[in-house]
Amino acid sequence: MDIAEIQVKQGKIDIEGEIISKDKPREFEKFGKQIRVCNCKLKDDSGNITLTLWNEEVDKADVGDKVKIINGYCSEFQGEKQLSAGKFGKLEVVKE
Repeated sequence: MDIAEIQVKQGKIDIEGEIISKDKPREFEKFGKQIRVCNCKLKDDSGNITLTLWNEEVDKADVGDKVKIINGYCSEFQGEKQLSAGKFGKLEVVKE
């Protein structure tokens, strides 16, 4: 699948791309747990999308890494598509 084909509220997304930018991670507390979140830009030949990294994923991937999202989910935040591995998906670094 290409980034350009991703639709909002779509699940079961398997995609590969390169991280071209990474924001500074943010932390907050939810249900008594510390949560870390960080937005990145993921790019392939068809375009780019915001990729949201959660908790341990934040340290797993960096700018320049090729990553693979398996069973990802696309949501929408402030009118912008956001891809994440979600609850049931997985993020793998293919090549650093």
